[in-house]
Amino acid sequence: MSIGRGIRCSLLAAALMLSTAVPAMAQRTHALVVAGLSGDPAFRTRFTTAVTATRTAATDRWGVADSSLIVLTEDSAAFNGRSTKANIGQAFVTLSKRVSPGDILLVLLLGHGSGEGAGSKVNLPGPDATAAEYASWLAPFAQQQVVFVNAATGSGDFVPVLATPGRVVVTATRSAVEKNDAEFLQFFTRALTSDDADADKDGRLSVLEAFRFARTEVEKSYEAGNRILTEHAVLSDSVVAARIAFGKRGSSTNPKVAALLAERQVLESQVAALRTRKSTMDAAAYEAELERLLLALAEKSAAIKAAGGSK
Repeated sequence: MSIGRGIRCSLLAAALMLSTAVPAMAQRTHALVVAGLSGDPAFRTRFTTAVTATRTAATDRWGVADSSLIVLTEDSAAFNGRSTKANIGQAFVTLSKRVSPGDILLVLLLGHGSGEGAGSKVNLPGPDATAAEYASWLAPFAQQQVVFVNAATGSGDFVPVLATPGRVVVTATRSAVEKNDAEFLQFFTRALTSDDADADKDGRLSVLEAFRFARTEVEKSYEAGNRILTEHAVLSDSVVAARIAFGKRGSSTNPKVAALLAERQVLESQVAALRTRKSTMDAAAYEAELERLLLALAEKSAAIKAAGGSK
């Protein structure tokens, strides 16, 4: 059934507002967590705590399936294996076979960083993987919403190497020379694993919310200790970071509403997938397809509200 021009414009305006103000939902979330060499017992404990907490959040809070969660550490007996260069490369290949367009891929890298530019790295058991190699491993995920977080020291040079339209890159430092013990990891982990960073209290955590929370807490920690701030976290794209969020999607006991919510989630995934293809599409074709999807999304939201659900 066609809708009037005035209603159509109103729906499109509402959909455009939703698409920028609300984090885009994806069909599924996949995660790769890599902990490099710790170097001493204190760091080992810190890294293990962060990895364990993130893994628990992924399964319990975000609904990530076991087959879509790969955790690699320096200890071969823990989780899914050692964090060797070969195993990391294979993990990306494995996940590339499980993702669908519009899905979210979170990569969390932690440890001790070194090097500069494309040769930047995080210390691993055996040969280290460079930023350029991580970029090549991410190439097959052009249709996914990729969030790459390097919470290691001296990680800043990963941003220019990995950043690309539609991808979010977060680093604990802004340059390779910021090599002092970084506190960003513990606060970013706290953001991922608790409700503390959920600023709008919508039950989901956007990447932007997590980043802002961690950065603010780092600054507070340095101020409380009367120390000069020696780490400056970087976020490559705040607009995309505001759209990508982690957390289970709400449902309904009303079968009709639940079905409509599922249909809306498919549309939101299609919007997310379309945005990843923007740079490869004709501008007019992209705008036409985006308008079609946003209108369908707005109509679905209106139907959900009419059926007694929440927009």
